[in-house]
Amino acid sequence: MDKEYISLPKLAELFGVSRQAIQKKLVGKINAGEVKVKTEGNTYFIEITTLPKDLKLKLKNLPEMGKEKAQKLMDNTDKDLHFEKELWSAADKLRGNIDASDYKYIVLGLIFLKYISDAYYSTKKKLANIVSDVKSNSYVGNEEARKSVIEDPNRYRGEGVFFIPEKARWEYLRSKAGHPDIAKFIDEAMEEIEKENPKQLGGVLPKNYIRTPLEPHILGELVNIFSKIDFSEDEKKERDILGRVYEYFLGQFASSEGKRGGEFYTPRPIVKLLVEILEPYENSRVLDPCCGSGGMFVQSSNFLKEHHRDSTKIAIFGQESNPTTLKLCKMNLAIRGVFGNIQLGNTYYDDKFPDTKVDFLLANPPFNAEWDPGRLSEKDPRISYGIPPKGNANFLWIQHFISHLTPNGMAGFVMANGALAVSGKEGEIRKKIVEDDLVDVVIACPPKLFFNVTLPVSLWFVTKNKEGGKFRNRKGETLFIDARETFHQISRKQVEFTKEQIEKIAGTVRTWRNRKDYKNIAGFCKSVNLDEIAKNGYVLTPGRYVGIPEEIDDGIPFETKLKQYSEDLNKYFEEGKKLEEEIKNNLKKISPL
Repeated sequence: MDKEYISLPKLAELFGVSRQAIQKKLVGKINAGEVKVKTEGNTYFIEITTLPKDLKLKLKNLPEMGKEKAQKLMDNTDKDLHFEKELWSAADKLRGNIDASDYKYIVLGLIFLKYISDAYYSTKKKLANIVSDVKSNSYVGNEEARKSVIEDPNRYRGEGVFFIPEKARWEYLRSKAGHPDIAKFIDEAMEEIEKENPKQLGGVLPKNYIRTPLEPHILGELVNIFSKIDFSEDEKKERDILGRVYEYFLGQFASSEGKRGGEFYTPRPIVKLLVEILEPYENSRVLDPCCGSGGMFVQSSNFLKEHHRDSTKIAIFGQESNPTTLKLCKMNLAIRGVFGNIQLGNTYYDDKFPDTKVDFLLANPPFNAEWDPGRLSEKDPRISYGIPPKGNANFLWIQHFISHLTPNGMAGFVMANGALAVSGKEGEIRKKIVEDDLVDVVIACPPKLFFNVTLPVSLWFVTKNKEGGKFRNRKGETLFIDARETFHQISRKQVEFTKEQIEKIAGTVRTWRNRKDYKNIAGFCKSVNLDEIAKNGYVLTPGRYVGIPEEIDDGIPFETKLKQYSEDLNKYFEEGKKLEEEIKNNLKKISPL
């Protein structure tokens, strides 16, 4: 969209008011031709230069408001639970009219740069202390030799830290924050870091700051905002904060981009539920063949950390078709200290890990996507259950997931609800997968879990071995959970799973897998055998099996309830008549004829 135009929803968002309020203010001027608009689809775009003076002034002052907010953050030393929200609010104010899809690379690149600089400073401080301590075995007496050790790149690589050249370090950039060429300094810093660390970061970092539409002083303010995040006494805590900020910003950008945001970001509660049910362990191999920004890997690592295991002892394999999203992923993982084999390529036709078998597979593939069956060999192991129609790749993805599992491997993935009950070719493929006893758990989710997308989804869990492994023998059984009414409303357009709800669902699965006091709950969960699934035409919709919840008897007799309902209804009828008379009277005052 041209820079001189702004959409009505975006204008409302920037001013923190409803669309209706903005529309009400402008509709008269639009009709009179004073404010010029153009349309794309159902969206109005307003020519900024024709806006009323007060709105133009307010729009112009938004970056200054962002600067004020940034300064307050700089002055505030607390890093509480709302810290990342405050950072986002300040950074978003500075965005002005720049599209979120462009702005995210500017911002996330700076957060990454701040992280690796802070990790470098922390390691440098430790090295300096060691080589300066006369009691240390690594003590270096000569000052020049000591300096050489402290600036040795291999010392940092040995600690799993990126070596940062002097003019790419954050403090150097911060000293240039007020310089008109700050964009050039940032681009040069990114280039220097890639040159110094080509194996992990070659071609990954954004290097187009000089071409961004941000004014230099705004870019400088962003540098100042992220200077708020710094390693203090608790290095681990500060690193967690920075990872948290990166993830929060990813989520906010996904929300701003709507449907497009779902292509690179899966909401954290969904990812957490998938991982809680799969329970990855140390030294396991994890694959995500459509990895987006890497959230599945981050959460798998976090799961190990939360259970007091080594979060780095996990082998990661990922594939992503969008080169820019791949960069977001690699930066996201590097911030968490997680590294793996992440490849660029179209998973449909160019599987980068054809011979790789993994213990766990996590994925949120594109739903109902078109593909070309003619580009696959008939011997491709990913179509062993059948070739899905070209208009829908859902069952290509599902077969792809199954083909990459070890004999004891498990997969957990998000899937469009259509796959649960579709007939035709896809229905036949689903039938064969069910008959092979691969489907372990199916969870129906509430709509609106994804940003600005109402499409209902389900979570599938498949396993190659229901008889052995660390769980009880579940041969011939599948657990169905209907979680459509299990959610927390966070906005009109979005819901989420709370921590307690995630535990309830994951706990139900764990109890069932281990048969520890598991009980079917009408309307929520039921363990079903293959014969019952076959009788239902191999449909996997949880609602078909779990039934409806039992009504709780409140002890009030039906006759009493009926009498109360009748009284309430009559009362509403009377109020309706009064309201109707008031409307008529008001209309007469406006138009007495």
